[in-house]
Amino acid sequence: MTRADVAELFARLAASAPDPVTELAYTNDYQLLVAVVLSAQATDVGVNKATRRLFEAVTTPAQMLALGEDGLKAHIRTIGLFNTKARNVIALSQILERDHEGQVPRCRDALESLPGVGRKTANVVVNVLFGEETFAVDTHVFRVSNRTGLAPGKTPAAVEAGLEKRVPAPWRRGAHNWLILHGRYVCTARSPKCSACSVADLCRFDQKVPDAAT
Repeated sequence: MTRADVAELFARLAASAPDPVTELAYTNDYQLLVAVVLSAQATDVGVNKATRRLFEAVTTPAQMLALGEDGLKAHIRTIGLFNTKARNVIALSQILERDHEGQVPRCRDALESLPGVGRKTANVVVNVLFGEETFAVDTHVFRVSNRTGLAPGKTPAAVEAGLEKRVPAPWRRGAHNWLILHGRYVCTARSPKCSACSVADLCRFDQKVPDAAT
């Protein structure tokens, strides 16, 4: 995909979603961090359903620690890997209280040092909360980047590096959210909606589905 094609792709995605935002529900920085940790190998819809009541009662790391691991599990047991995720959320809450005055750190390295927080999670947090131009590569971003030819790569790290190199201003901050939304609702894993795709003529996917299921 040429540089002109890349710019045109994001211009079109932006036209349909001028202000792309995460679909995870949260009311403060700490809740976003927890929601992103819980979203690993889970859907945003499933996470939002599980955290609706949780986030009514818990807005700070201290409140999460008071709830405790068993109390957290009771809220999130519908989410995959909930035992491990509960353990990680309690552990990261302890670290936030001990080392960061209960606040979510802005530094990506500090975020990645927290239990359950990998590169993708850290990229989401610093992008959404602090406006950093980072590229969080989830399954949707990985698929769209490879299918379209935008930033092909065999690993999430390779795709992230490709996006970092190829996505121009002014599209950098919103790029990963535009790609997530496109992958979630148009360029789906099965039966991609190529006939309804606004960037189909730019896409390098050689197995386009003219009459994809809706």
